[in-house]
Amino acid sequence: MCYEPDAVPPVCGSPITTVTSERIVLTSADGANFAAFLSRPGRVSGSAVLVLPDNRGLSGFYERLTERLAEQGHTALAIDYFGRTAGTDPRPDDFPFMEHLGKAHRDGLFADIAAGAAHLRAEGGEDVVSLGFCFGGRLAFMTARPAFGFAGVIGLYGYPDVLFGNPGPTQTAGELRGPILGLFGGADEGISAEVVSAFDEALEGAGVAHEFVTYLGAPHSFFELGRPELAETCADAWSRILGFVKRTARGDLTSPRAATM
Repeated sequence: MCYEPDAVPPVCGSPITTVTSERIVLTSADGANFAAFLSRPGRVSGSAVLVLPDNRGLSGFYERLTERLAEQGHTALAIDYFGRTAGTDPRPDDFPFMEHLGKAHRDGLFADIAAGAAHLRAEGGEDVVSLGFCFGGRLAFMTARPAFGFAGVIGLYGYPDVLFGNPGPTQTAGELRGPILGLFGGADEGISAEVVSAFDEALEGAGVAHEFVTYLGAPHSFFELGRPELAETCADAWSRILGFVKRTARGDLTSPRAATM
């Protein structure tokens, strides 16, 4: 997993509106129920955001993240991945997520993502962006498929290459569409510069609009409050995330190919 149980997302500036939040249960296409956490802004000012957590599933970090997004005017929903095997109740800090991760399959994950997006659209979010972290970042890249209808996708430290024999976003770049925003850590031991470059080239070759930013010296899971050495990185990442989400609602995204900071 990316974050310890007490981790919280970095602050993204002063709130521009009030927020109401609630834990809800959604139903997927196969009838499975799964937990989600919804935050609504008092005044909507941009696209809605579907938050895709790391491999632990729904946790306090991502619940707080939906609130941070809603404070900036974006209706936000974070979903869980393990409703079929672990139920919908809140879980203890020692939840054995790896046991359940091995039982989660692509069709079910994609169905849950589609159900989360449909709920946001029912909330009035005509334009929806997916925003994922680590395992969720890889999923976010893969949800750039037209079938999901996302206005754009954002992945933070999502592994794009073959994983456990399964093709990743790099291998399926021809099935994706932009815009895509990818944020990576230059000191991430699990995602090399070569892997990011191969994904960049695959998207470029497929004509998919995208922007990649690699933060020099930043490790995996750099997006977290309480790490003063990464404060500037987190601030820049927030600026790019919020800018991307706001621009999707206006349809004026432009995507430089890649940058290193």
